[in-house]
Amino acid sequence: MPTFEFDGIGTFIKTDSPQVVEVLGTCALDFAVVDAEHAPFDLVTIDRMMVASRAAALPLLVRVPDHRDATILRVLDMGAAGVVVPRVDTPEDARAVVAAARYVGGRRGISPSPRNGGYGSIPLAEMIAASDRSAVVCQIESGAAVASVDEIAAVPGVAGLLVGRLDLSLSLGVSGVRHPQVMAGVERTVAAARRSGIVAAVACGPAEIAEMTAMGVTCFVVGSDQSLLASAASALRGRLAAP
Repeated sequence: MPTFEFDGIGTFIKTDSPQVVEVLGTCALDFAVVDAEHAPFDLVTIDRMMVASRAAALPLLVRVPDHRDATILRVLDMGAAGVVVPRVDTPEDARAVVAAARYVGGRRGISPSPRNGGYGSIPLAEMIAASDRSAVVCQIESGAAVASVDEIAAVPGVAGLLVGRLDLSLSLGVSGVRHPQVMAGVERTVAAARRSGIVAAVACGPAEIAEMTAMGVTCFVVGSDQSLLASAASALRGRLAAP
């Protein structure tokens, strides 16, 4: 099983279509995130997306809708490169989701029969070692999470921290993802990730990448399949409408 390093540039996928995965696989992205938190993905749909992921050689993470062990286990069994877990507010939350994603030292139930075990064709020890390298990415999207971010970043097995600025702004009671309190939360999260030697990630727009890179961010989730399509269509319409 190939090892996936959570870093670089990716986007969210919100559309129920394996073809979207195939198209994005032609675009030299480092990864994509299937958004099962905010888009209508059931397990059968996610499974189809994972088949397309293998065909397109595009690593897919899944943003899961909850912290339940069964939710995390099932998407990893399907072959997801990792999970993005929302609302990780405490180090206890982080330890729980890491345990749910790990065989050794964790709580993940084991079977060699799903896709991550090559349908029984991969030696068990090899499957365990590869699966226990699945990326566990904790979303930092509340004031409580920012307050505990150093402790969350230090939890063994956490591969990265992804700042969700919109939820963070709501939690802080301020308006806008670029409010000074929100940006201070980004800076604090990036610093905590760097101190712990894990990846600092942010969901942002293309125009913010240079600024975030200077801050120390190395992983960017830029828009989504929907926003990329809308942006391209709007730009096309604008060009056609120009005199």
